Amino acid sequence: MIITRTPFRISFFGGGTDYPDWFREHGGAVLATSIDKYCYLTVRHLPPFFEHKHRIVWSRVELTRSVEEIQHPAVRAILAEMNGSDEAQGYEIHHDGDLPARAGLGSSSSFAVGLVNAMHALNGRMVSKQELAKEAIRIEQDVLRENVGCQDQVTTAHGGFNRIDFHRNGGIDINPIILPRETLNQLQDSMLLVFTGISRYASEIAAKQIDNLKARTNELAAMQQMVDEATSILRGANDPVESFGRLLNENWKLKRSLAKEITTDRINEIYDAAMAGGAYGGKLLGAGGGGFMLFVVPEACKQSVKDRLQTLINVRFQFETSGSKVLYAERDEWDNGG
Repeated sequence: MIITRTPFRISFFGGGTDYPDWFREHGGAVLATSIDKYCYLTVRHLPPFFEHKHRIVWSRVELTRSVEEIQHPAVRAILAEMNGSDEAQGYEIHHDGDLPARAGLGSSSSFAVGLVNAMHALNGRMVSKQELAKEAIRIEQDVLRENVGCQDQVTTAHGGFNRIDFHRNGGIDINPIILPRETLNQLQDSMLLVFTGISRYASEIAAKQIDNLKARTNELAAMQQMVDEATSILRGANDPVESFGRLLNENWKLKRSLAKEITTDRINEIYDAAMAGGAYGGKLLGAGGGGFMLFVVPEACKQSVKDRLQTLINVRFQFETSGSKVLYAERDEWDNGG
C-alpha cells in the first residue's frame, strides 16, 4: 500500500504564460507557491477475491472489471499508461482532498502528480520531482488533451515558493524565492483566501484563453513582466506587502480581459467588496469562472474585509515546501499475485 500527499498551489503572477502555445513562441514565467492543503491518494493492489478488478473511490465509488471502464479520466489514463502489460493486476485507489476540486488551486494536477508518484512507488520506483512534473504534464496535455498549462504540475510536484521559467525549447527552470523570514511571514499573514462557492471546469475556460492568445499578446506580455516586478518588490521594497498587493490588483485587471468567461458579476461583487474593505489587491485563482479568491490585506483592515465577505468560507493556510511525497509505503501481499 502507498499513500501520497501532494499540495495544492496558489499562483500569483504570470498565469497564462505557462501554456505551451504561448511560451513556445514568447517564453513564459510564473510566480507561485504550494500551500499546506493537500490531495491524499491511497493506492494498493486489490486482493483477487472480488467480481470487480478495480475499486476507485473519489466523489463516487467505481467498481470496474477493466481500466477502460473507469470513469475518472486521470485514473483511467494513468493506469493505462503505467500498468503496462499486466492486465491481471487490479487496483484500489482512494482520494481525499482538503479543499474542493475545480476551484482554482491546481487540484487536477495535484491529483495527477500524486497518482503518478503513487504508481511509481507501488512498482518499487522512486522518481525525482522533475520527472513527476514532466510525466504529469505529458499525461494531462497529450493523453487527456486537457487545456492546461505547466505551472500546476511543477509547483505541486516540487513544492515551495518559486519563480518558474518556461523556455521556447520546452525547458523549465525552477528558482526558489529566498526571502528573509520576516518578509515571508508578513506576506503570508497578509493573505486572505476565500471560497466563492462556485465550482467550474477550468479546461473549458482555459480553452477560451488559449483561443485568444494571439489577440492578447500585449496583456500576456505585461503579466509576464509582472513576475520580474513582483520578485523585485519582495526582495527590495520598503513595504513589500503593500506593493505586492497593489501589483496583484493590476494583474487582475489584465487577467480578466483575457476572456469574458474569466469573471462574473458575482465575482466582481466579491472583489469590489474586499477592495472597499481595505484590501491592497487580489485575484481569482486558476483559469477563472469561480473557485477561490485571494486578497492581500493590511492587518488593520483584515476584520473589515472579513466582515464584508462574511458569507464566504475563509481558509487559513501556510506556505509549504515539501511538494509531492510518499507518506507511507508497505509491500502488498497481493503484489504480482503473491
